[in-house]
Amino acid sequence: VAMIDNGADVLEIGLPYSDPLADGATIQHASAVALAAGATLDDSIALIGRIHEARPKTPLVTMGYCNQVLGGKDGASVLRRLAEAGVSGFILADLTPDEGVELEAEAEAFGIGIIYLVAPTTPSDRLPYVASRSQGFLYAVSLAGVTGARKSLPPGVKEFLRQVREVSPVPVAVGFGVSKPAHARQLAPVADGVITASALIDALGPDGKDVERMADLVRSLHEATV
Repeated sequence: VAMIDNGADVLEIGLPYSDPLADGATIQHASAVALAAGATLDDSIALIGRIHEARPKTPLVTMGYCNQVLGGKDGASVLRRLAEAGVSGFILADLTPDEGVELEAEAEAFGIGIIYLVAPTTPSDRLPYVASRSQGFLYAVSLAGVTGARKSLPPGVKEFLRQVREVSPVPVAVGFGVSKPAHARQLAPVADGVITASALIDALGPDGKDVERMADLVRSLHEATV
């Protein structure tokens, strides 16, 4: 809620997972701590519901992995519960549009958009296809690697984003490594949004309780984009 009150236009909520293959050390550690403390998918959905109830006008997007949704079934049960909690978009880091047709249909039935990812390694002739299938926005990964705060933006990211925006029918938000107001300021002219996760977790401090410091970072990131 503090992030929303300090300028977050959309709130991404990660679902703790034991094998977060797209995430770097910070989010891996956060997931491990949450799971060790007994966090479950039910707990995550309940938290989402409380956030939605407190700030109903702010779009909520979850980020997770296919196994968390499918669980050996069609995914309808989890998607229904997420929708009831207030989720409007879902980033599945290990889902490609080639394999996502059935899940997209399930999600659409509950008013949830499936958000796909592209990266600098995505072939240029494939970008339009992935972009055409992403709903709500397209997640542009800034680098070839995992999540995590970084000191500088990768070379070529602006040109990559220009290329993505040229073919995307939906807004393009950029993440992975975006951690400072200076990064947001550099990216604002070539992206419709910036996504920051690891740096916000780091801002909470070792005990995870420095909400004021995290809120300050959110405010600075927001101010850098306007």
